[in-house]
Amino acid sequence: MGKAIARHIASIHCTNPRDFTTDKHHKVDDEPYGGGVGMLLKPEPIYHALSSIPHLPRREVILMTPQGQPLAQATLEILASHYDQLVIICGHYEGVDDRVLGWVDREISIGDFVLTCGEIPALALINGVIRLLPGTVGKEASLRSESFTSGLLDYPQYTRPAKFNGAKVPDVLLSGNHSQIARWRLEQQIERTRRRRPDLYELWQQRQIEEDELFSTINEGR
Repeated sequence: MGKAIARHIASIHCTNPRDFTTDKHHKVDDEPYGGGVGMLLKPEPIYHALSSIPHLPRREVILMTPQGQPLAQATLEILASHYDQLVIICGHYEGVDDRVLGWVDREISIGDFVLTCGEIPALALINGVIRLLPGTVGKEASLRSESFTSGLLDYPQYTRPAKFNGAKVPDVLLSGNHSQIARWRLEQQIERTRRRRPDLYELWQQRQIEEDELFSTINEGR
């Protein structure tokens, strides 16, 4: 990430809502109406902080929250390719005043768990987006073949030595037969996804069925 920023592939700017408060304690949180445990981020500091940020044409305002859409590789690809500016609001305490959602384009979650703040999820989002920008990753071909891009988990990978502590690299990877290697890798991806992530495997199967049906329809129309 540091190299990408140094090369001006991306830039990161931090805006502190406390700088937009009017009380002497710079308070950004308050008790929720109706009672309850914890504190909420107030709407005014967030509104004025957002208003202070220069507005680029292709902009997306994102709130990091456990209630948001689960972050997926497809979302990162959309954010990296369709927007020039991402404004990320990091939640704290019990969250934000619900009126803040009126200024948000997208709510994103990194999982079904709760953290003390939204900076850690924001860093995950930033990392995932910047690495997709042209010039960040040395071999861009690796981005096209990595996990989740095809809907499957990655295949097993090995490097030297060919044998270590009695464990050997599969013979097919040492064969030099690229078509057999490609076939083996796909088989491993399918089986690994089936065992470890049956939810992804089911989605992948459904996509294969839809693609086969589309292919059949095209051929019938010729």
